[in-house]
Amino acid sequence: MKKFFFSMTISFLILLVINITWVFVNIYMFVVHGIESIISGQTLIENIYYSIYLRWILLADLIWLISWFVFILQRKSYKTNSDLHYLQFEKIEKPKICIIIPTYNEELSIEKVVKDFINQEYVEHVIVVDNNSSDRTVEIAKDSNAKVITKNENKGYSHSLVLGLKEAIKTDANIIGTVEADGTFNAYDLQKMIPYLDNCDMVIGTRQNQVMTEKGNQNSGFFVWANFILAKLIQMKYVSLEHMGIVNLTDVGCVYRIMKRESLEKIVDKLTHNGTDQPIGGVGIGLYFTMQCIENDQKIIEIPVTFKKRIGKSKISGVSTGKTIRVGLNFLWLILTV
Repeated sequence: MKKFFFSMTISFLILLVINITWVFVNIYMFVVHGIESIISGQTLIENIYYSIYLRWILLADLIWLISWFVFILQRKSYKTNSDLHYLQFEKIEKPKICIIIPTYNEELSIEKVVKDFINQEYVEHVIVVDNNSSDRTVEIAKDSNAKVITKNENKGYSHSLVLGLKEAIKTDANIIGTVEADGTFNAYDLQKMIPYLDNCDMVIGTRQNQVMTEKGNQNSGFFVWANFILAKLIQMKYVSLEHMGIVNLTDVGCVYRIMKRESLEKIVDKLTHNGTDQPIGGVGIGLYFTMQCIENDQKIIEIPVTFKKRIGKSKISGVSTGKTIRVGLNFLWLILTV
C-alpha cells in the first residue's frame, strides 16, 4: 500500500505539471497567434476541442482518478480497530511534566522560556539540550534552574531533540513535552493541551490560526502553506473511507507537543538509525516523529497554540530559496517513504 501511495503521489505531481504546462502553452499560443486564429475562422475553444494532446491528458487524469478511487475503496477498514483507533478515556490523575528544550545560541530568550515553563502547574522538570552554543546559553539556562545537557560538537537540532526525549524517560515524568527555545511559544498553552491526553497519546500544536499568532512572526506565507499542504498529504496517506483518516493535521513544522510517557517509550528508539544516535529524517524529525506515532497505532490530536515573534535573531531568516526547497523535498520524501 505504501508503494501504491508513493506512485499515486508522484504521478499526481507529474500530471499537475503537465496540466499546468498545457494551460500556459495554450494561453501563450493564443496570445501570439490569436489574430491569425480569428482570421482563419477558428476560435480558442475549437483549438482546445480538437487538441490531441488534451485528449491524452484527460485520459491520464481519468486513469489517475480511477486509481485513487480504488485506493480509497481499499481503505474502508483501515485503522478502525475499536481498541486502538477510537474513543478511549484514561485520566492522568497526577500529571508530572518534563519539557525538552533544544538550544543553540539562544542567550536572549532561554531564561524567559525556561522560567515560563518551570512556573507552570505540573511541570516538574525542564531539560535544556545545548547544541554546543558559543554564547552564554548554557550558563543562563543553569542559572534559570534547568537541567542542562551539553554536547562538545554541533550535531544538529534533531540530535538534541531525540537526546532530550531519551533523557526525559529517565525522570519520573508521566508527560513529556518539546518546545522551541526562541520564545515563540507560550508555556500557558500547556494547560489546554494536557486534558486532551485523557483521550490520546500525543497532542500537537498548530500555528495555522491567524488570530492565535502575533503579526510579524517568522512563519512566512510560504512556510504556512507548505506546512499545510504537507500536513494534508500525511492525512491522505492515512485516509480511510469512513473518517477521512486516523489523524487531522494542518502544520507539520510545529514542535510544540506533549506525549504520554508510556507512548513515547514505545517509539523513541525508532527515531534513530539502528545502533547509532543519528536521528532519522534530519530536519524533518518532528514530521517523522508524528508519522511513527501513527504507524504504531498511537492516537494524535492537533490543537491551536499561540505563536509569537521570536526573541533574538531567527535561524531561518536569510535562508536561500534553494535550501528551503531542499528542506521541503526532504519532508515530502519522508512522507512518501516512511
